[in-house]
Amino acid sequence: MKYNFKQATESDAGEIWQILQQAIARRKADGSTQWQDGYPNPDVVKADIENLYGYVLTDGDNIAGYCAIMVNNEPAYEHINGAWLTDADFVVYHRVAVSEAYLGKGVAKEMLLYIEEFAKSKNINSVKVDTNFDNAGMLALLHNFGYVHCGEVVMRGGIRMGFEKILG
Repeated sequence: MKYNFKQATESDAGEIWQILQQAIARRKADGSTQWQDGYPNPDVVKADIENLYGYVLTDGDNIAGYCAIMVNNEPAYEHINGAWLTDADFVVYHRVAVSEAYLGKGVAKEMLLYIEEFAKSKNINSVKVDTNFDNAGMLALLHNFGYVHCGEVVMRGGIRMGFEKILG
């Protein structure tokens, strides 16, 4: 499949929210506590789009996946129980979610590749992310992509695993 990675628009918000609801339900079914506290929600999606953080991976007219990408914009990462690999500029991404219709088709992997390309296009060689201790799918993906566990960060009152990848 040939995907396109682009900035999300207001007209994408409804479909993005559907995809996030599917991901929230999957996290719950997997026994994860991640995203079981009312976050993310439609207001988060709206803010992502308004702030130009929201990105979609599309297959034709269909949204296959969603994530939010920011540059040097994660205050929680200033305090890590551990140590980041670098102190330089970084790209951070959140809210990675794949449509039910595209599960098992490598969509999350494609999004991570596009995120790396996004970072490189801005001459940034560090990508950071966090996830729950019980998000097995994301943990496996990060491991397979060469991310290094750097320590724990506090996000919205919960402890999360912080990861960084230095791009070559």
